[in-house]
Amino acid sequence: MRLPFIAIAGCVAVMSSAVSAGVTAQQPVIASYGKITPVKGAAERPDRSLRYRVLFSVTKGASSPDKVNPSLEKVARFLNLLGTDGVRPARGDVVVIVHGPATPIVAEDAAYATKTGAAANPNLALIAALKRAGVSVRVCSQALVGNKVDPATVDKDIEIDVSALTTMATLQLRGWALIPD
Repeated sequence: MRLPFIAIAGCVAVMSSAVSAGVTAQQPVIASYGKITPVKGAAERPDRSLRYRVLFSVTKGASSPDKVNPSLEKVARFLNLLGTDGVRPARGDVVVIVHGPATPIVAEDAAYATKTGAAANPNLALIAALKRAGVSVRVCSQALVGNKVDPATVDKDIEIDVSALTTMATLQLRGWALIPD
């Protein structure tokens, strides 16, 4: 477990150095979300010859209900990182499955406000931007029940799957790479 932590810590340090050197953050695919900072000479670039079929598991909530979910922001960052190198996954090749404590982020504004006390759902604009970029955003029906979110209040841009467990198993067996939050 230490190796990924060290790699992430190193990545943050490199990004901080790049920012201090005057490199401008970019958002080439998902405007307003998922800022990235190009670092000259960075190794292991996205590979244009690969088909990026990636499944993001979104379970964690934001630090407060008026903030955008950081795991959704990570999806935008991933697309922006790929986009910087001219890689654009095919429509439906990037999938987000929302479940667990993050489940309320799929609710329309009124239902989200009732559930969380926030004025509106800050995640809906990002979800719409992800959908425009070809991302399939889904929610676990079992998590809706468990989190007392009425399926009728799920935003129109989000599909309801039978379960996150079956979605994750099925897509991984079909070749999607899993990125947990």
